[in-house]
This record gives sequence, structure tokens and C-alpha cells, in this order.
Amino acid sequence: MTSARRLSTLAAIGVATAGGAAWFAAAPAQAATTTAMPCSPAARACVDLTTQQAWLAHDGVVDFGPVPVRSGESDAPTDPGTFHVTWKDLHHKSKAFHNAPMPFSVFFNGGDALHEGSLSVPSHGCVHLSYSSARTFYDTLRVGDEVQVVP
Repeated sequence: MTSARRLSTLAAIGVATAGGAAWFAAAPAQAATTTAMPCSPAARACVDLTTQQAWLAHDGVVDFGPVPVRSGESDAPTDPGTFHVTWKDLHHKSKAFHNAPMPFSVFFNGGDALHEGSLSVPSHGCVHLSYSSARTFYDTLRVGDEVQVVP
């Protein structure tokens, strides 16, 4: 490859050259895609059943998210409404579903919880989160915090 052609090729892919040395130019930053949290400023946790996303916020300012979730199946849906965290269990096992593991459980509506679970298989009313998201929700939320689930 000729020197001129090499310089032309390097310039086309964002490489600066000077004195025979080459520097890779940083790729332009892409705008972050965010979805506005649909819950009120009082919500510490927000779940949107339509978009299958969740957030953590404080005084209406998003601290974390949106993250993907998987809510309840059609015959066992996740109830919309305003709830409060009632209890938490790091290593919970479901008595109703043959000791199924529910790591990082944050209970907010009776037996419904935010917890680690499949993002491709619907729950039986709970809200499934990825491992890292479930851990963040578990570590952040406290008993009494408001959880809003919007349709």
C-alpha cells in the first residue's frame, strides 16, 4: 500500500497521523437513550408494565435505570398500584413454587417481589430483574420505601 493511500485509509477510519505515528481518534459519543420514569416523585422504585422497565429514584431524580424487567404472565399478572417495601430476603425460596430460588427479593405486594429471575420467562406476579439489577434494587431499597407499578 502506498504511503498516500495508507494515510487516506487511516483518515477514513478516524486515525490521525503525524511524523509516521498514528493515533486513533475517539469515536463520537452516542447520545444516551433514556425513557422518562412514568412514576410520581414519591416512588423510590418504579416499574412500567408496558415497557417492561424499572428505575430507582430519589425525589423524582432517577438514580438507576431504566433496566429491563419481566413481569407476571397473563394468568398471574403483576398488579399495578402504589405499594411499600414490606420485607426483604437475600436468599428467599418460594414455598408456593417448589422452593424456587428468588435471590435478592424485595417484597412489596403480599407475595410479589422484585427479585433476580429470567428476563425471557414471565413470572407468577413478581418482577424479574437481571442479577446485577436485582442486587442494586436489593441494596438500595429499604422497608417502607414506595414502589409504584404502572400499567
